[in-house]
This record gives sequence, C-alpha cells and structure tokens, in this order.
Amino acid sequence: MTSQSAATLRSRYVEQAASDLEKNHSRQQELAEAIARLKQEEALLVDILTLAERYEGPPESSHLPKQAQDVPEPRQANQVPRAEAVPSAGAPGSSVPHPHADEEANAQGKTRRPLLGDVLTMLLGAHAEPRLAKELRDELLRKYPDRNPTPQVVRNTLEALVAKGRVQRHKQQRSVMYSLAAHAAPDIADGEAQTG
Repeated sequence: MTSQSAATLRSRYVEQAASDLEKNHSRQQELAEAIARLKQEEALLVDILTLAERYEGPPESSHLPKQAQDVPEPRQANQVPRAEAVPSAGAPGSSVPHPHADEEANAQGKTRRPLLGDVLTMLLGAHAEPRLAKELRDELLRKYPDRNPTPQVVRNTLEALVAKGRVQRHKQQRSVMYSLAAHAAPDIADGEAQTG
C-alpha cells in the first residue's frame, strides 16, 4: 500500500467517523427532547392522579344544577325498572328525549312508543319461517306508518338482537334471514300486551 492510498483511506475513515459523530449527536438531541417531553407528561399525569386521589365523591345535592335535582326518588327494591325510550334513527325528531318525557306523555294521556327491537321481535314472532331484514322493514312500515327506520338501522337492530340471543341469524346462499330464538318466544306475548 502506498502512502498516498493510505492517506486517502485515512481521510475517508476520518470523514466517516465525523459523519457518524454528527448523526449520533443529533440523535442524542432528539432523544433528550423526547425525554424532556415525557417528563412533562409524567408530571402532568402525577398531578392528575393526585387530584383524583383527593376527590372525595360527588358534590352535595345542594350544589347540583336544578335539572339534576329534579331526578325522581330511587326505586324501591320490589319495583321493576322500565326500559328508557330510545327513538329509532331516521324517525322524525329523533333527538335525545327530555328527562321527563315519559311523565309529560303520561300526563297528556299519550303512551310511549315501543322500542324498535321489541317491535321487530314481535314481528318475527308472528312468522314461523325466517324473514329477510327488508321484509321485516316493509312489514314494520305497513303496521307502524309513524316509524321510518332506514334499512341499515333495521339490520343493525336485528344484529343487536342476535348478539343478545333474542333472534337467530340464518344464512341461505347470499341472503341473511332472521327468526325468533326459541327461548325468546315467551317475551312476544308480553310485547304484544305492552304495545297492543
């Protein structure tokens, strides 16, 4: 090896080492900044935990807003809880109901609409064979003209009933059909009594 090639090789090593040191230095700076950010986040989380540990529960009812104080008394142990009204999506005025909507409706002599899941269960109970979601929606629109859920809402509701075990799903080629689960049959009489 000549002295010229050795000098060239040495200068390449020096350049490479300098480049590596520069990259290493900038990576160290990035890591130092990341560590500083993590320390700030840790301090914030420690403060949140400290505040959470000091929190002793909900404030006294005298500090609650007026509408929260108007909540009815807790149920007695022998009372059966009623299902809350949930408007079906796609129905006119499908916003969150007022907290006292059922009391106001009862005061005016109106009855609450049954839940979409209960209506679909009742419709399925009237048929011995499995039904398509489209057929159930069409029947629902005929029997309940004031309700107009979208096909997707009907399918989602049926799938939720399947998940709860109230309805069974049947696949026939590319079609999905639904029928009432065998153990859900007694609920139909109750549903008809409530809605009829």
